[in-house]
Amino acid sequence: MTKRILITGSLGHIGSKLIHSLTGSDYSQVTMIDNLSTQRFSSLFNLPSDVNFHYHQEDILDADLNKLFKDIDVVIHLAALTDAATSFEREDEVEAVNYQGTLKVISACEANKCKLLFPSTTSVYGSQKKEVDENCSKEDLLPQSPYAETKLMSEQKIIEAVINNRLKAVILRLGTIFGSSKGMRFHTAVNKFCWQATLGESLSVWSTALDQKRPYLGLNDAVNVIKFFIEKNIFNGEIFNVVTSNCTVKEVVSCIQKYIKEVKIDFVDTEIMNQLSYEVSSKKVESLGYKFSDNLEEGIKETIHLLGAIKNSEI
Repeated sequence: MTKRILITGSLGHIGSKLIHSLTGSDYSQVTMIDNLSTQRFSSLFNLPSDVNFHYHQEDILDADLNKLFKDIDVVIHLAALTDAATSFEREDEVEAVNYQGTLKVISACEANKCKLLFPSTTSVYGSQKKEVDENCSKEDLLPQSPYAETKLMSEQKIIEAVINNRLKAVILRLGTIFGSSKGMRFHTAVNKFCWQATLGESLSVWSTALDQKRPYLGLNDAVNVIKFFIEKNIFNGEIFNVVTSNCTVKEVVSCIQKYIKEVKIDFVDTEIMNQLSYEVSSKKVESLGYKFSDNLEEGIKETIHLLGAIKNSEI
């Protein structure tokens, strides 16, 4: 059965990869909403010709979501300010877009009987002493940035709506994204390191983080898991971690050094530094039958290759 889906933040890092992977045989209508605040016009270039796309240059805070969500089956709510490190300097803006915007989306989904797929973040776990899964207690969730805090607050409102039978939804806690897309940015760790290394700059590594593990998610896996939940019609109100691999920063740097030999590290201090290493389990989503396919080293190789004209690299 074909579906009518709507994607907020459709031209961003994940959204642009998603819309270019869609087929008309799976989705009868794809509505895209993006305010183009980051000028990613190229995300709209050469979209699949067999998909019935509708694009709206709108901001979710101002748009008439009830009108846009009419007759939509599934809403994929990607619109957000996602740079955790700079969210300290933009707390009010982050709270408005990521939390108040999500409340608007929830309300419009309820009014129009849309199912909601909400991409959250593994950053809601913060510092942990061991591997964590979705059964982590609320008291043990330790978001360490305004960005992560707004995601956790949004999760709680979605769960509340599900419990009260006002909404069918699923929450995906995504690891830090790596990999390339037409709408990609370079503020997340792996992509930022690839950019810095390609330019011959020192990698900006938090002074506490070199040997600490963090959860990473390949962009192909991010897109494929979204489609997996839609195709399987899994909107059971539950939370699922989605992580391709847990790696130390040292392992990420080692992968980069395979293609750019001279890599320097500049240790920096920041408000967002976690003091403990932590790993995130994806066993729950794997138990549904989802199989991860991305590979950190391949993702790094691809990104450096795309930037190869800036500085020669050994690919």
